[in-house]
Amino acid sequence: MSEEKENIQFQLTDELIEQVENLIEFKNDKDLKTLLNEFHHADIAEILDEINLEEAVYVIKLLDSETTSDILMELDEDTREKILKNLSAKEIAEEIEELDTDDAADIIAELPEERQAEVISNIIDAEHRDEITELLAYDEDTAGGLMGKELVKVYETWTVAGCLRRIRGQAKDVRRVHSIYVVDRQDKLKGRLSLKDLIVAKSDQKIADIYITSVDYVFVDEDVEEVAKIMQKYDLEAIPVVDKNYTLLGRITIDDIVDVIREEADKDYQLAAGISQDVEADDSIWKLTKARLPWLLIGMFGGLGAAGIIEQFNDHMGAFVVLLSFVPLIQATAGNVGVQSSAIVVQGLANDSIDGNIIKRLLKEALLGLVNGIAIACIGLVITHFLFSTPYIVSITISIALVAVILMAALVGTFIPIFLDKRGIDPAVATGPFITTSNDLFGILIYFSIAKLILGF
Repeated sequence: MSEEKENIQFQLTDELIEQVENLIEFKNDKDLKTLLNEFHHADIAEILDEINLEEAVYVIKLLDSETTSDILMELDEDTREKILKNLSAKEIAEEIEELDTDDAADIIAELPEERQAEVISNIIDAEHRDEITELLAYDEDTAGGLMGKELVKVYETWTVAGCLRRIRGQAKDVRRVHSIYVVDRQDKLKGRLSLKDLIVAKSDQKIADIYITSVDYVFVDEDVEEVAKIMQKYDLEAIPVVDKNYTLLGRITIDDIVDVIREEADKDYQLAAGISQDVEADDSIWKLTKARLPWLLIGMFGGLGAAGIIEQFNDHMGAFVVLLSFVPLIQATAGNVGVQSSAIVVQGLANDSIDGNIIKRLLKEALLGLVNGIAIACIGLVITHFLFSTPYIVSITISIALVAVILMAALVGTFIPIFLDKRGIDPAVATGPFITTSNDLFGILIYFSIAKLILGF
């Protein structure tokens, strides 16, 4: 029966939320514990995100720290922050005691500085306290800020028999043993140890005779995005972290990297949508306004710029005022092509799949833009002339302008993200209103310039 329960997908229903709220209201602690103990800590976190703050704090204080520490890590950041405000420094320290050092450091880092010191002073385990303090000193965007201190390491001078005894002791404090690292007496990383080689080796053999010298590692000041790329490239579940002297400091596991990738994807998505800060849907109106308004203003000024360009040609168009009807077509096409090109380039820059020089990349996009432009222009020629009854010469003009605009948009959409990336600016900026607005402006200018040249107004 228990096996069947494990296979049932958790469903957060109104009935379950109501049941939990009723048990809390009547302080039926026994039944509440029994109910919640059936769920995974991630499922309990999902429940706490739905009930009110007072009820969530009640549950956290009711359950044991071994369970609630994992729940806290799964909670929405805003919910966790509010819950921590309602816990004493001693209560937070009890939760911290149950967490791995990297997770513990993440939670403490979210607290105000004065509370951080108070919580740390309440951590009973001195070694755990010192390791957390060490991690807090690193920049959160570096390997040091991401790593945990929990790992299994052995010395090259140990025998196999002695190594096995010591590994058993170390493994008690490590939730998942991804790798066994080999170090010398100065704790410098020498290599890694295969569990298979360890098992089949003779008990009196030295570790130095059986360990593998080839081992991937990252330096403690490495940017977390670079760490993610390395682990992704080599399909690593964990990677050791060393200092400039190659002293083994800790390890980074795949679950931490998944969080980095998700956060980076969220940030890039917001930038692409024209949101300049890391915001959540339930943030304050003021914070959301600050994040969105700058890009909206760029779009507004871009629109005003396009209107100014149209006005310059307006008085001279005469019989060709029909050209104004196709301005949305030009703007939409330029914007779409630019976003497509920039999105592909940004993705390539993110996963290091773009190689070669800028000129080669621009030539490729120009050829692609030419092919797409000719195809769209031919369709546009037929539709504008026969469906909209536009004079033939005007339809020809629109078609030529479409080819030129698509070429321009493809080149701009390719060049800008590469240009930004080479100057240390997140290229994801180029997939948002910035690229759309710039292509709108250039598109309108090209459109009417070509029209003026062909139609002679």
